Amino acid sequence: MMYQKVDEYCEETLPDLMNNYKNILSVLGEDPEREGLKKTPERVSKAMQFLTQGYKQDAHAIINSAKFHEDINEMILVKDIEIYSMCEHHMLPFIGKAHVAYIPNGWITGLSKIARTVDVFARRLQVQERLTMQIKDAIKETLNPLGVAVVIEAQHLCMMMRGVQKQNSITTTSAFDGEFMKNATRSEFLKLISTKL
Repeated sequence: MMYQKVDEYCEETLPDLMNNYKNILSVLGEDPEREGLKKTPERVSKAMQFLTQGYKQDAHAIINSAKFHEDINEMILVKDIEIYSMCEHHMLPFIGKAHVAYIPNGWITGLSKIARTVDVFARRLQVQERLTMQIKDAIKETLNPLGVAVVIEAQHLCMMMRGVQKQNSITTTSAFDGEFMKNATRSEFLKLISTKL
């Protein structure tokens, strides 16, 4: 039995990316032709296309692909959604989790579509603050809920590997809309995301 790896990438832009990464290796003082680096420009180019695939995805279309009419007006929460994103300032990863809730106003979406919406915006060059708002806005614009809440907690390798080099710092961002602007609703949401089952 043979092993066959399947990569998804854009063949059109791959050569340009590969040439650029080959040049970067040379400028850094490496020999891009040595055995261990010979395929690195191709691997990195494919990896970067994967890590930034969100530019080619539409969060509104994803949510609408599983949009259902339901007479529900209680909070729906998907928490601990893994986030893997790239800081746009240093192109280093930041990783963490997102907690996303909304209160329906006649429409719900499939639970996986909430996680996919997070991925659409995370798989771009980002800042955590913008990422938080984009997730909130996509859900608000597509479902027109009574309220939306998004909290993201993440560790940034640009703060851990370089610069200030703080290994244990966590950045938390939040965005609230509608019913979540009320203290009682917001408090319920914050309590739920901090509770372990």
